[in-house]
Amino acid sequence: MTKQTQIVTGTPHVATAGGLAVGFPAVRPRTLIAVVVASAVLLGVTLWGVIVPADVHMAVLLVAVPALTAAADNTRTTVGMTALACLGVVAVDADDGLRSSPILPIDVLGLLVVCALVLVVRRLRDVDHRTLCAVRSVSETAQKAVLPPLPCRMAGLEIATAYRSAAAHAHIGGDVYAAERVGRTVRLLIGDVRGNGLAAVDDAAAVIGAFREAAHRDVQLEHVAVSLDAGARRRFDQVGETDSNAAERFITALVLEIPDDLPVVRVISCGHPDSMRSHGADVDFLEVPQPAPPLGLGGERAAYQVNTFRFEPEDTLLLHTDGLLETRDGAGEFYPALDRFALLAEGEPQYLIERLMSDLTVHAGGEVQDDVAMVAVRRLAATTTEGTDADGRHACPVVTESGSWPE
Repeated sequence: MTKQTQIVTGTPHVATAGGLAVGFPAVRPRTLIAVVVASAVLLGVTLWGVIVPADVHMAVLLVAVPALTAAADNTRTTVGMTALACLGVVAVDADDGLRSSPILPIDVLGLLVVCALVLVVRRLRDVDHRTLCAVRSVSETAQKAVLPPLPCRMAGLEIATAYRSAAAHAHIGGDVYAAERVGRTVRLLIGDVRGNGLAAVDDAAAVIGAFREAAHRDVQLEHVAVSLDAGARRRFDQVGETDSNAAERFITALVLEIPDDLPVVRVISCGHPDSMRSHGADVDFLEVPQPAPPLGLGGERAAYQVNTFRFEPEDTLLLHTDGLLETRDGAGEFYPALDRFALLAEGEPQYLIERLMSDLTVHAGGEVQDDVAMVAVRRLAATTTEGTDADGRHACPVVTESGSWPE
């Protein structure tokens, strides 16, 4: 999985001269571009103003110089370019014979007014930017608390995860996933909480907590699903005292179990989209014939039936929420998830989900309208725990950013 490297900008470059460290402030590309464009306009208008006849007044165009520095990151750039523009106004007006005319101070005043407006707008932009950064930081912290990264490897399984929230500037929503090592078995959960906002996040945290407890307490997989449903119903009953819409809340989910010593995967579906499986060159959906009702709707114990499928070494499972299947392009066509999975399934799980998330974003025209969560699980040919802790697990980052589909 591609690691997200933090690039720190604005830090000074350091050089040595005669054994002394000399610092030079780093310049961001957008500031450099703003200075270059503003300087070009300044020189062009000034030279043209001197060349053209005096009855063509060009100095007024120099108000564009401070305006063009709005993209810069600091006040010094705007003030410095405004000062140079004032000199350009004096030169052009003097060449036009307006040195003693009231037009000269009016032109200079216009530059100063535009400079002041740019500084005010930049100040407001910086305040909004800091607020947005703070919100994103809180969102990322909440995501790590609600959805901590899954281990890259659990015993003989290689795992990779991807998550994208449909909410603008947010990294968390109502999709959930979790994995627990229980004896010689790995149990997994993927789910989709109905609704959005803080209520969905709260429900997501509750169902993950319930799964972690039930996965270790209940011996049978169907008992885990029953416990999750009972926990969801209790929660919805509690919040129903203050939320009139609580009766309409539910959680679709897949509860899975992958034993170490058997080439199978056991699945219970609670109204959730079927997962995909690759076996060599073949790919298919693991279709559950009789899914149980979503969690929180009070399904009968007999409804939680375990479905067993082959899951052999080098096979890959793709667990996902409905955002992967229901995303449409501009023509209204659904995303061809199974076809794309077939193209990429032979790669490593981290590559698989990175490319799927990238392609999904391209298919949606850059605007994915629903939360999307994916968990790719590959059974290795042999159990390898080298480089991991005693449990054979270490956390990997979650894919949250997207790129483009390879040509």
